[in-house]
Amino acid sequence: MVDNASADGTPEMVAEAFPSIHLIASQENLGFVRGNNHALREIQNQTQIPKTIWLLNPDTEVLSGATATLLSALQADPQAGMVGPKLLYPDGSLQHSAFRFPGLVQLIFDLFSLPARLYETLLNGRYPRRLYEGVEPFLIDHPLGASMMVKSAVITDVGLMDEGFFMYCEEIDWCWRMRKAHWHTYCVPAACVIHHAGQSSGQVRVSSFANLWTSRARLYARHHGPLMRRLARVLVRVRMQRRLRAAKRMRGAVPEMVSACRQVIQAWGKI
Repeated sequence: MVDNASADGTPEMVAEAFPSIHLIASQENLGFVRGNNHALREIQNQTQIPKTIWLLNPDTEVLSGATATLLSALQADPQAGMVGPKLLYPDGSLQHSAFRFPGLVQLIFDLFSLPARLYETLLNGRYPRRLYEGVEPFLIDHPLGASMMVKSAVITDVGLMDEGFFMYCEEIDWCWRMRKAHWHTYCVPAACVIHHAGQSSGQVRVSSFANLWTSRARLYARHHGPLMRRLARVLVRVRMQRRLRAAKRMRGAVPEMVSACRQVIQAWGKI
């Protein structure tokens, strides 16, 4: 267990209540990627390396049978590199947990207001709800990073997650690299996990906004060609400049949002 500089006594509680756990109490918040990579390196240094590793967010609840179902689906296809469950909100409703790799159209959905009926379609990278209602695993581009079960052999093949992503987009980049290495990724709807979405990032919305869009710049720079990057850069600049002007016009303008918009524009200007 890697604890990211908790100040609520979590490391002490874990050490006392679960002495068998290998606890790594970091003195700084390593973020999602560095924290998980720290644990993965520790696992890889063990004498006996497990064949399968499950990266699971702390804001999740695993429902009965999900672990065995995910493991079975991962083992069923020799080319399967990663599987993810069907995610549910605490009220039991579906949370989209599988997505297409983002391109220009998905960027437009995130930046501008489009008809509401289009947001849950393939245009916005979503898979049909009927696939989640079935029991058979279905091929996807990437799962939501809240729950990812992956083969150790895949990590050896493609490497750890890119620590250039402090938070957001790291699972997309990881799965994109797996796809390029010819590994398959599945969503397993028969395995259900409750996800209390946004409980951490929602506490620091402005910094989360900046982290999201700078991570997207890194993602597009790595996986898209020059034309796509150029078009994406124009779209992001137009939208961020509008937000920047709006933030400046507000009575008691929020300096953090002004700074965040400038940070995003600068990040996309480099791709």
